[in-house]
Amino acid sequence: MDARQGADAMARDTMVELHGVRKTFGTNEVLHGIDLTVSRGEHVVLFGPSGSGKSTVLRSINLLEVPTSGSVKFKGVEYGPGIEGTPKPQRGSALDLRRSIGMVFQQFNLFPHLTALHNIVLPLRSVRKLSRKDAEEKAAESLRDVGLLKWAGSFPAQMSGGQQQRVAIARALSLDPEVMLFDEPTSALDPELVGEVLAVMRRLAVGGMTMVVVTHELGFAREVGDHNVFMEEGLVVETGGKSFFDECSHPRTRAFMGSVL
Repeated sequence: MDARQGADAMARDTMVELHGVRKTFGTNEVLHGIDLTVSRGEHVVLFGPSGSGKSTVLRSINLLEVPTSGSVKFKGVEYGPGIEGTPKPQRGSALDLRRSIGMVFQQFNLFPHLTALHNIVLPLRSVRKLSRKDAEEKAAESLRDVGLLKWAGSFPAQMSGGQQQRVAIARALSLDPEVMLFDEPTSALDPELVGEVLAVMRRLAVGGMTMVVVTHELGFAREVGDHNVFMEEGLVVETGGKSFFDECSHPRTRAFMGSVL
């Protein structure tokens, strides 16, 4: 394979590209020019102290937060404002982007008046335009995948926090996303319920799902992270691969990990 073929292959395998992403709320700039590339099948972990901008980076990927400036691309299509000083890009629609990128939040965001099954049926009907029968079959399959089929007729109040989060994961997965974003998915759970959610995420990782995860569960990050990113004060401080947790060199990274591991 020559250099050009290699570059073309790399471009085809690139799912998400952030370049120079900045985000300002009022007069407070919370992201100071973030660069991040996520390849197909890769598991990227963002970690760092609270307030470091991790969740804002994650929400920028699917434009839940629109960057003040910078480029956000998905599979080569520009969705962000674009790079300053370059011709204004033609942007893809945020709705199309979110159809390809699933997201799981800290809070479960389930509708309390709907059963587990119908919390999943609703987006399948409204977004994918499936018939009721097909949507219910797809929803049941998604619940089976996270080990909750027998809870299909239960309401959120009848389930534990871990079960509710697994329903939220099943709902996102039912839409067949190409990338999954997880924003501290275990932070609202009691400690004994964390493991069941991480087990589902491990299975997704083993199955090859492209994932970007914000988490304080550094044991999980060490296990699944292909590309690990330590952030502080809106900046990427240090990055690394599988050996990052043993070989990181920046004093702030080492101090942070020493306090939580």
